[in-house]
Amino acid sequence: MKKLQQMILNLSLKAKWTLTVGATIFISYAIISIVLFIALQTWLLHNEEKNAMRTVDDITGFFESQDSTVTIQQLQNNTALMKAILNQEQTVRIFNFDGVEVIRINDVMRAAPFPQKTEDYFTTTIKQQKVETTDAFVVHKIVKIGPFQGIMQLIHPLTAFHAMLKYILTTIIIVGLGALLFSVSISYYLANYLIKPLVQLRDAMIDVRKRGFSAQPPFNYQADDEIGDLLTMYRSMMNELEISFTKQQQFVADASHELRTPIQVIEGHLSLIKRWGKDDPEVFSEALDTSLKEIVRMKKMIEELLQLARREEVDGNAMADLELVLKNVKQELFQLHPNVQFECDVIGQKSLASITEQAAAQIFRNILSNGIRYNDKEPKIQLSIHYTELAIIVTIRDNGMGISEKHLPYIFDRFYRVDEARTNHIGGTGLGLSISKMLAEKYQMEIEVKSSVNDGTSFILNFPLK
Repeated sequence: MKKLQQMILNLSLKAKWTLTVGATIFISYAIISIVLFIALQTWLLHNEEKNAMRTVDDITGFFESQDSTVTIQQLQNNTALMKAILNQEQTVRIFNFDGVEVIRINDVMRAAPFPQKTEDYFTTTIKQQKVETTDAFVVHKIVKIGPFQGIMQLIHPLTAFHAMLKYILTTIIIVGLGALLFSVSISYYLANYLIKPLVQLRDAMIDVRKRGFSAQPPFNYQADDEIGDLLTMYRSMMNELEISFTKQQQFVADASHELRTPIQVIEGHLSLIKRWGKDDPEVFSEALDTSLKEIVRMKKMIEELLQLARREEVDGNAMADLELVLKNVKQELFQLHPNVQFECDVIGQKSLASITEQAAAQIFRNILSNGIRYNDKEPKIQLSIHYTELAIIVTIRDNGMGISEKHLPYIFDRFYRVDEARTNHIGGTGLGLSISKMLAEKYQMEIEVKSSVNDGTSFILNFPLK
């Protein structure tokens, strides 16, 4: 039994489907056929019994309609009318009480044994029994023919009944085999049709494993059922995996590219210390300061790269007080840059933004840091918070170097440099605005940038309301 179960489990889904449908239809048809066959058998047998009793009643009625002076000899000489009453396969015999046959009509079958009990002679009895190896109904009844009184025996063979049952059984078997073959064929076709998307899904997974995400084939299955839901989930999962995989590849590529320079700088200064720093404290101090600065820059770059590579779920209950967040970020930056000037205006009634305080602080910190860092004057930042019925609009304007129009479309790209020489001199990783853009897309906020060279830059942030 366990081997059979294991063999069934190892079958393909298509074979299991076909086998299950075939077995279900076969068992259902077999049960219905058995019930129907038994019902037909009972009905036909009862009908044969009624026919035998009807013949007995007709013969009895014929005898009773004769004149009371009719004799047995007269009936023996005129059996044609009685034969017309009988079925061709039926046989009727009239016996006296001594068991001597006096009349025989349709000599088709030999006489059957009489009832064993004496009282059965005085009642009409019908029994199903074997006569000459043939199944038949045998009826015994007392009859009166003129002055004669005797026993009538009717033998009603069930040959037609058994032939009909055989025909019905043959028909049921043939129809059942045809229905089983048809149902198995239909189920096999349906299994092929319904499992085709699953086969395509399996092949797609194999192609993705061998050739990457670009090898995903299109799916033409459009039905809104469980398989359609599965394909939709597969597409969604593959998109998520592709984005994550791309971000990981991008992280590795960016890290290997951007970390090469600070590592080379640190290596060069460590080599300088090894050669000259032992004897020259000034060279030692300068090389050490530069190496530490590069390590801090490298650490910050790695943190920002990791933040870009992460795919965290959006917190649906996120809310932030933008005034409080801006206040904390200003205090943080003021400690690093004491000479910066902040001006802040608030318009409208305060409301909360649909974003986490950490994300909002990161966006503000990146934009304000750029406004302070890329500035050849004394930094001055103008902040405006405008509460409306649909959103919270935060404007951040600096008096820095500004950005030319040709560079504006690319400032949110990773590691994009407006001026390589100026950027390397000032520092930074080139990832701040990329992180801000990523967070803005994550929390469905909009960022608009306006800038001109030597006239500062304005960032207009549109936060959705909680």
